Amino acid sequence: MAAPYTLKRLTDVRDSAPEFGFETQESRFASDDLDTERTGVTHHRFQAGTRQGFAHRHDRAEEVYVVLAGSGRMKLDDDIVDVAPLDAIRVAPAVVRAFEAGSDGLEVLACGARHEGDGEVIMDWWTD
Repeated sequence: MAAPYTLKRLTDVRDSAPEFGFETQESRFASDDLDTERTGVTHHRFQAGTRQGFAHRHDRAEEVYVVLAGSGRMKLDDDIVDVAPLDAIRVAPAVVRAFEAGSDGLEVLACGARHEGDGEVIMDWWTD
């Protein structure tokens, strides 16, 4: 049984991006570090002027992304929207999504229901 709460600094969570060859971003998948049972939590940082190294979608997991700092754009299927600090974007499971950082970089927190194995990574998706 998990403890009644878990406190973890997101920057202390292992950055998974380098092991997948993504040098222009940080991706910290914090659910295990936080001992969550039903909640997914991921912290992303993207260097200025870069796009996320991959897009993805889900079968079941709805997600909410909150822009913590910086600005940029988010591609959601065929739509592209501008994002800025404290914007919250709800994304339905099947929507393919990815971020692009503006000139000041982009920092995003993603949260949603945790469904192990529910996700499809799509490489080289945002290419325009």
